[in-house]
Amino acid sequence: MQDVVRLVGPGGAGKTTTGARLAQRLGLTFVDLDERFAETHGDISEYLDLHGYASYAMQNVQNYLEVIAEAGRHVLALSSGFMTYATDVHPDYARVRAEIAARATTLVLLPSLDYETCVAETVRRQLGRPFCRSAEREEEVIRQRFGIYRSLSVTRLETMKPISDVVNAAVASLRPNIRLQPTAAG
Repeated sequence: MQDVVRLVGPGGAGKTTTGARLAQRLGLTFVDLDERFAETHGDISEYLDLHGYASYAMQNVQNYLEVIAEAGRHVLALSSGFMTYATDVHPDYARVRAEIAARATTLVLLPSLDYETCVAETVRRQLGRPFCRSAEREEEVIRQRFGIYRSLSVTRLETMKPISDVVNAAVASLRPNIRLQPTAAG
């Protein structure tokens, strides 16, 4: 049995921070799809400038498929736009997106489930990151994507709380759907 926990959400939602701690807690390997992209294709901003967003999205889906094909149990942080790509961006994308949206082990991380709070907090967090668009562009992106994240029929977790609370909520949500490793924290 392969266990994969997929973390979906906007940039700055806490996918990497939560993912690393959740993987440690569950005894799984943590994989950040953005880091995997950078390892295989170089700096994301430079790649986008040279090849465009559609090429980035296609390569990102391919990287996802490669991670899923690897043996092992993973917590996988998806890129912020992964669930928002055009359906024809990759031959397997429509199937992959549907599978992610249907998995009981997919978690959506949002700073808040309240629209305006989520927008403001996402913009605040994103402005402090290396890959940062203008505040106006960050706000536009989260406003476009919020409904997609919110509409997924999976567990949604708010990340404007202590990381230990977010991880505990994730573990509680996953408990019926994943083999948990016995740990001192578990």
